[in-house]
Amino acid sequence: MTTAASQPHFAEADDPANPGWRSWSLSDPTRFNTLLGPMLYRVDGAIVRVRITPEHRHSNIQNNVHGGALLAFIDVALFAAARGFGLITAGTAVTLDLNTQFIGGGRVGAPIEAQVEVLKETGRLLFLRGLVVQGDDETKIAAFSATIRKPSKG
Repeated sequence: MTTAASQPHFAEADDPANPGWRSWSLSDPTRFNTLLGPMLYRVDGAIVRVRITPEHRHSNIQNNVHGGALLAFIDVALFAAARGFGLITAGTAVTLDLNTQFIGGGRVGAPIEAQVEVLKETGRLLFLRGLVVQGDDETKIAAFSATIRKPSKG
């Protein structure tokens, strides 16, 4: 018998439409993360790149990406990156803090990318930082740093 507890929380796979990228999503489509839309990630050496394409529903009245949508994206990107690095596997890690500096407006309809690096890993904590960028010129939209508490074993 399969129970909810035995089902993996996340689904990930190579994305044939984007060679070198992996799709990453919650297995339960009724959870908050799905509001961000399809998410991709790619490990690039010491950086994990996490990407979404913001839609109209992610915009503010200036037709830029809403700050709350950016914060949600950054928070979810931390976990996609930690999984990409192979540092967490369970779905029960939590954000302890997230500091963000908004630098510029993000455009709706063009992919945005969180470029996440791990500063330090301890037994229970991950210290991360990164940038949210957009476009071929990687225009900076936000900078962030965060701490994640890894799930307990067992």
